[in-house]
Amino acid sequence: MLKVRSMLEIKNLHVAIEDGSKKILNGLTLTVHRGEVAAIMGPNGSGKSTLSYVIAGKPGYEILDGEILLEGENILEMEPDQRSAAGVFLAFQYPLEIPGVATMTFLKAAMNAHLRAAGSDEIKTPDFMKRVRKAADDLGIPQDMLKRGLNVGFSGGEKKRMEILQMALLEPRICILDETDSGLDIDALKVVSEGVNKLRSADRSFLVITHYQRLLNYIVPDTVHVMSKGRVVKSGGKELALELEANGYADYVSDAA
Repeated sequence: MLKVRSMLEIKNLHVAIEDGSKKILNGLTLTVHRGEVAAIMGPNGSGKSTLSYVIAGKPGYEILDGEILLEGENILEMEPDQRSAAGVFLAFQYPLEIPGVATMTFLKAAMNAHLRAAGSDEIKTPDFMKRVRKAADDLGIPQDMLKRGLNVGFSGGEKKRMEILQMALLEPRICILDETDSGLDIDALKVVSEGVNKLRSADRSFLVITHYQRLLNYIVPDTVHVMSKGRVVKSGGKELALELEANGYADYVSDAA
């Protein structure tokens, strides 16, 4: 049986805030192939972060029309935890600190939730410890970070690296990075990007949402899509990001009007 080539396919997606006060996505259509790194760029207010939230299943939005297919399966009817178990991972722009929740406890609970959803046995503690330590070593994450509360007292770069560790352990099919470069200096950006690049594979796709081209110097995309006013208005290769850096978004904002 042939594998579906498209990892993520979004068809004519129309989305509004749940109270009906504002429509944000206006017939957005986008395809991300297996193993592809696709970048989404666009001006503030174009709907980039809303797109990531809607894919992940964040409450507060009303789907007016359209489909979101993960390897051919419509995920819009799934709850957020079901989407996560199906292989959707969203790395937040500003990861939350959760005092009182140990990082290792959180990681084990997340892994076991995925295993239960797949009908598998929960991971035994020695096996879990071995996997976490190996993944942390591979990503250059100090062991002392694992002993702290989840994201508590972490720098911006440490919070993003912790999300990359979660990604490595949960092995999602589609990883959505929502402005991962926000709040990072150049050294932290390089470290986070190296972690993401180590997770690139033929069976995993990435949707990288960013306002600036600099992130794409380190996570080099296969395709770049420009969003404006809730839809994709232009698609191209990585050179499109350089064009946007040089010329800005003014042409695309007027084209979308």
